[in-house]
Amino acid sequence: MVKRFTEDSDLAPAYGSRTMDHAIPKYRLPDDEMPARTAYQLIHDELMLDGNARLNLATFVTTWMEPEAEKLMAETFDKNMIDKDEYPQTAEIETRCVNMLARLFNAHPDERPVGTSAIGSSEAVMLAGMALKWNWRKRRAKEGAPATTPNLVMGRSVQVVWEKFCRYWEVEPRYIPMRSDRYTLAPEEVLALVDENTIGVVTVLGTTFTGAFDPIAEINDALVEHNRKTGLQVPIHVDAASGGFVAPFLQPALLWDFRLPNVVSINTSGHKYGLVYPGVGWALWRGESYLPEELIFHVNYLGGDMPTFTLNFSRPGNQIIGQYYNLLRLGRAGYTQIMTNLRDTALWISESIARMGPFVLLSDGSSIPVFAMRLKDSSRFTVFDLSRQLRLRGWQVPAYTLPENATEVAVLRLVIREGFSHDMAELLMKDLKQAVTDLEQTPPAQKSGDDGHFHHN
Repeated sequence: MVKRFTEDSDLAPAYGSRTMDHAIPKYRLPDDEMPARTAYQLIHDELMLDGNARLNLATFVTTWMEPEAEKLMAETFDKNMIDKDEYPQTAEIETRCVNMLARLFNAHPDERPVGTSAIGSSEAVMLAGMALKWNWRKRRAKEGAPATTPNLVMGRSVQVVWEKFCRYWEVEPRYIPMRSDRYTLAPEEVLALVDENTIGVVTVLGTTFTGAFDPIAEINDALVEHNRKTGLQVPIHVDAASGGFVAPFLQPALLWDFRLPNVVSINTSGHKYGLVYPGVGWALWRGESYLPEELIFHVNYLGGDMPTFTLNFSRPGNQIIGQYYNLLRLGRAGYTQIMTNLRDTALWISESIARMGPFVLLSDGSSIPVFAMRLKDSSRFTVFDLSRQLRLRGWQVPAYTLPENATEVAVLRLVIREGFSHDMAELLMKDLKQAVTDLEQTPPAQKSGDDGHFHHN
């Protein structure tokens, strides 16, 4: 008996399927179903048009994890993080992660530090900002003063989520502009903007523009003295999205965390140098008194109390499991080794680039494995031309101008992540040198700008 080929036949070749002989609907639901293998192949083929994540030097987000971590995360895709009654052990693992990170950031147990997981640092920032505003409002009420015009002091180097927070929660953003010769905050600039309506000061441990650290200890000391003289209680939040999983291992003596008395909260990204696939972030407070009770909701599970403080509701618990795997698997020694390797690779690349001639380094990757560079004024092409040239070889290296007051500076930025070996660094340098040679030999007729159009010099 001859077996007839059908759409569901195991013997039917994928590209022999009737579904493959015509275009599928792109923006409406198909009329009929299709075999699982065909649906997979169609989507798989389309995704080949994306860039190679491992060659993406633009993103801070983790693009490689160990097979054991991937297996654990695949096994826990279906666990809903918010359902602490059904998945109490996942909730317990989240608590363990919070405790590990609180200790990593040198919180004192007597203050009873608290924290929560989040969908990346963006949600963690929103939670920390809400706590700053609620605490400020309570202080103003206690003083019998109005609480209608809150403001938040921060540099232009902050991530856009802080702008979102201010808009969504009706807080005036007081920005300290970036300068073309300095890319971090200065204490005197902070104090000039602080007043009785300031809910807090945001400092950054690893800016997305250059990877540099704000001088957090200096800002803390200046603000402590300012508070003493004025009677204010303006606190500091540290946005450690990029540096929170780097500084404790590479610069353990650096004062930026809860060892500083005026740092009341910290956020960090588990899916950046915490080495977990997106998305997981963490928000931590130095003590219970800094997280207003009215922001916390209480869930009863198994006869006990489970406090929760999130903006999202249902979300998968597998990122929490991935984070716990890394903390357990690597420990201090493992994280230190990985961050050391990444820093050394970043320093090797930045030093090699500095020796090439056309470039000026804005940072070198010594703070976190991230650095930025600009072209010398004499260059006949732009960083945007160079970014496009590198893309021809598959490398994704972002080019952009710095924020307000420094927009005349256009830079390239490289983020070195786990999975980027020294061998790959050598390949990158080879392609970068070739790209520079090609552009010098055949420069664009007109320099291209950051908007993708061409502009006359």
